[in-house]
Amino acid sequence: MNTRTLLADAARRLAGAGIESPRVDAELLLAHALGVPRVALLTRDDVDGAAAARFAALLDQRAGRVPLQHLTGRAPFRHLELAVGPGVFVPRPETEQLVEWALAQLAGVDEPVVVDLGAGSGAIALSLAHEHRGARVTAVERDPQAIEWTRHNAALRAAARDRPVTVLAGDMTDPALLRDLDGTVDLVVSNPPYVPDGARVPREVADHDPPLALWGGPDGLDVVRGLLVTAARLLRPGGALGIEHADQQGSAVPALVRATGEFTDVADHPDLAGRPRFTTARRTTRD
Repeated sequence: MNTRTLLADAARRLAGAGIESPRVDAELLLAHALGVPRVALLTRDDVDGAAAARFAALLDQRAGRVPLQHLTGRAPFRHLELAVGPGVFVPRPETEQLVEWALAQLAGVDEPVVVDLGAGSGAIALSLAHEHRGARVTAVERDPQAIEWTRHNAALRAAARDRPVTVLAGDMTDPALLRDLDGTVDLVVSNPPYVPDGARVPREVADHDPPLALWGGPDGLDVVRGLLVTAARLLRPGGALGIEHADQQGSAVPALVRATGEFTDVADHPDLAGRPRFTTARRTTRD
């Protein structure tokens, strides 16, 4: 089958199914079916029958709004490619900016102590360990399915000679969590569940992202409130905090952080599209 025709037909079908990036998704799925990089499609004229059948099956699922990353089994994030699938939140490009900010806070610190609360696939924790080779990172995840993905990706990165990340099963709002690190942590970072209960979300999210990674109570901030208590306890004086949030929460999350009385230098940051995306602060100096 002709590659150009196959891709054009696939893109039209995905567009009709409401996929936001139909041509890109079609190319990535075909490359996956062929077992080649996407760029290799530029010089490929034909697709054999077996690969075309694999592509058709993938296309059916994507048109049914199964996440692209679940079909390929991979999610690129900064300099890493993470394994993902059912049971774990698929990392989004917007979160990469939170990691960029976090790395700036760690610059010049030889062995910073870092805690990622609600690690999911491990995107934040593993990126920090990969890009700051001295960082001692602990990734906390409460969902029993998601933590298997955290552990899997952490093992892959350790095998690739990144400094191993400690993966811990736990609830970020638990008062007993990581008590041995109280007052010693240089950075707490989190992409917590922040979607308000009942909010409308895309089918890929509603049907496939794990509920524990999404829903945050009536205003979406129930988990964030508990997270702030934990972060205040863990951070050393002057330690940094970064929390991702929904674009409608650019005022609410900074207000919550300020209201604790435990943080200073509270600021909110936009994503590349100019939408409010994450809040940062520093732990106040204790008396």
